[in-house]
Amino acid sequence: MAQFGIQLEPMWGFAYDDFVRIAQKAECTGFNSLWVSDHLFLDMESVDRNCFEAWTILTALATMTTDLRLGTLVTCNSYRLPAMLARVAAGCDQISGGRLEFGIGAGWKKLEYQAYGIPFLPIATRVKQLEEAIRLIRRLWTEDRVSFEGEHYCLKEAICTPKPVQKPLPVWVGGAEEKRLLPLVAELADGWNMLPGVPLKEVEGKMQALRRLCNERGRNLDTIRKSLFVEVILADNKRELMQLSTELERKLGEKGEEIVERAIKVGTAGTPSEVAERLREFQGLSFQEFIIMFPYGHEEEMLSRFIEVVAPELT
Repeated sequence: MAQFGIQLEPMWGFAYDDFVRIAQKAECTGFNSLWVSDHLFLDMESVDRNCFEAWTILTALATMTTDLRLGTLVTCNSYRLPAMLARVAAGCDQISGGRLEFGIGAGWKKLEYQAYGIPFLPIATRVKQLEEAIRLIRRLWTEDRVSFEGEHYCLKEAICTPKPVQKPLPVWVGGAEEKRLLPLVAELADGWNMLPGVPLKEVEGKMQALRRLCNERGRNLDTIRKSLFVEVILADNKRELMQLSTELERKLGEKGEEIVERAIKVGTAGTPSEVAERLREFQGLSFQEFIIMFPYGHEEEMLSRFIEVVAPELT
């Protein structure tokens, strides 16, 4: 049976009360999870636009919900020393009563790196750092004292208490780059999240690549949970869709226009029946969970409609 999560993008400008209200609505409506990205600002003009820090908002939501699983899609390894991130995540899992989904990635938004003085290293280096981070984070979650000598990180009898409630705490890796990132998924991840805005045929190719990489390592692809990040816009006709596009462009600038264009391209913008048909095709590629981002400002109304009309069409 398909599961559904809602993705909230902090850099769109949500207030804290917005997060709480949407999370509680998602929980009581039937969504399984809520996810947030790990960004620092939308663009250089966003001096008056909220952008809550990912782990702060997830920990706060852990106290305002009871069953909803909470995850990062995905936290940027570069923004925190991984040993400190291990402690933050363990604390969040404790506060949530074991409801954390730990999503992590190599980072990509160069503008944020530059603004905060974080070195933006080549992708090969960032992925190597990500690999070391996952290995040492898992050890901190399970061992009393951890010493680690890597190319990029070093620990000497580091302690992480409290430990996570979950044993093991699931580690998700997000991304689709085949040369470096998907091999890391095949090697280390409990779950893989596929990026939004990619047409069905290309997503199928990524799944085939991951299957091949798993086979090469003697791992069964079925042991990796698989979710698809998807932008969904429910509109009964083209006129309504264009109105939403204009509204998002006004709120988010060119980012809003890009969201609508991607959803149309992928086939997840349209009537509930059209969206359900496309999601069934993605489901046929072995995705068990859809992480859905609805148009900014329309989350509550669309998540209700999605659960009522679209979700029953998916097995």
